[in-house]
Amino acid sequence: MTVFGLLRVTPVTTEDITEDVAAAIDALESHDVTYETTPMATIIEAEDVHELFAACASAHDAVSTDEIQTLVQVEEKRAVEMTGADKMDAVEGELGREARSDE
Repeated sequence: MTVFGLLRVTPVTTEDITEDVAAAIDALESHDVTYETTPMATIIEAEDVHELFAACASAHDAVSTDEIQTLVQVEEKRAVEMTGADKMDAVEGELGREARSDE
């Protein structure tokens, strides 16, 4: 089984959120997940949905602000073993190029 998650932890404050976002990302290290952070969210990959949710909870808990908004979107492949790289390879194969702009 493969589980993919999109995680967005947003500290709600008028202060700089960089430190809290970094803490949320760092909290993922204590879990058996792989992840890649983008400017908008973090993509997480795990073998088990419970490990994915535990990682998301740790990221949420790592934020120190008084208000936090956390968005989690999950895709679970129960009948197929597939990595995020496999998914990207399929899309890029269909495109005939990388799935990003040259600029």
